[in-house]
Amino acid sequence: MAIDSNTAKISTPKTVIVVEDDPNISDLIDLYLRKADYRVLQCNNAKRAKELIAASNPMLAILDIGLAGDEDGLELLKQIRLNSSLPIILLTARDDEIDRIMGLELGADDYISKPFSPRELVARIKAITRRTSDKHESQQILEFNSLRIDLVAREVTLKGQNIQLAAKEFDLLAHFAQNKGVVFSRQQLLDSIWGDNWFGDERTVDVHIRQIRKKLSDHSDLLHTIWGVGYRFG
Repeated sequence: MAIDSNTAKISTPKTVIVVEDDPNISDLIDLYLRKADYRVLQCNNAKRAKELIAASNPMLAILDIGLAGDEDGLELLKQIRLNSSLPIILLTARDDEIDRIMGLELGADDYISKPFSPRELVARIKAITRRTSDKHESQQILEFNSLRIDLVAREVTLKGQNIQLAAKEFDLLAHFAQNKGVVFSRQQLLDSIWGDNWFGDERTVDVHIRQIRKKLSDHSDLLHTIWGVGYRFG
């Protein structure tokens, strides 16, 4: 499953995904990150991690290398890095140099071994997000041929002409454009755009996408229907 986390508008700015199969360690990280004013989402396997990343657009993920199941932390890291620059810290009880090197070569931003200081982990998170903040600033304008999406001004132009989108239409288009090539189910889109507490017909998504396609005219083919699954952009 491909994942792209470059989503500055939709996501909560300080959301961190903790992927750790030891509940005591996961809860300890949760406690310290919440004290530092982060929103924390926990899970204990790769499948759920990918779902959370796609739905919540976090600012950073902490991955335990020694996850149980078909995918360990290194395999999950490889899957995320297929088309995502999401900052990632690897967390593991393994202290072999080869694991550290492999994790960094696969694209991890940092590496910390158990046992660890929760305060040091928080400090490393802050350092990584400071380093990546300038990069995110440069990604506030997305362009696809003559289609231009300004995420800060919330403006869409097509061949230089302004396209008037309703609020949820813009949020949907921005979410898709920042996750080019990723297939989203209707429920994932509802969770990301309308919120976890929204209750209603999931066909609401179809209605909004039809409106977006109509307004994009000759660029409407950027939004693809994946039958039986959902939608993707690009």
